[in-house]
Amino acid sequence: MNMKTRKLVMTGMLCALAYAMTVVGRVPIVFFLKYDPKDIVIAIGGFVFGPVTSLIVALIVSFIEMVTISENGILGFMMNVLSSCSFACTASFIYKRKHTLYGAVLGLLCGWGCMVSMMLLWNYLIAPIYMGYPRAAVAKLLLPVFLPFNLLKGGLNASVTMLLYKPVVTILRRSYLAEDRVDTANRL
Repeated sequence: MNMKTRKLVMTGMLCALAYAMTVVGRVPIVFFLKYDPKDIVIAIGGFVFGPVTSLIVALIVSFIEMVTISENGILGFMMNVLSSCSFACTASFIYKRKHTLYGAVLGLLCGWGCMVSMMLLWNYLIAPIYMGYPRAAVAKLLLPVFLPFNLLKGGLNASVTMLLYKPVVTILRRSYLAEDRVDTANRL
């Protein structure tokens, strides 16, 4: 099997796994905000195959989520894509440029920060529409509700991604499902 076919198959598997983690791992945190660990899968996919794979997986999983379990329709789809891409695409883009342990940590931290800031902005803009609250009421929720939730979500995603990436990529490389890279002392 050539590498393009492997990448296509792995992208499909990442989509299925991310969706399964959304369905099974969804945990209500506060109000209507629920944590799901799909961004971990999306980030690992981006670390292995690049940021475009993160984008594709985020789009596909968010679309499937919209038509199956989402309560917010197209707005929920848009918010899911923005959240997942701001975290996973940012992290994998930086990691692709600096393919070391430092690059992985920096990418995950930047992805975390990007996701938190993006979600504060987009919750301010979009949440009043699907919550049915006035914008002033949503603005009052940004710091006490949305900020801690997104800090928790991003921190969990970054931490678990960091813990799982090396074992997962090792298994994929030994199974010839990911390209084998020459590892040095500080590479992941």
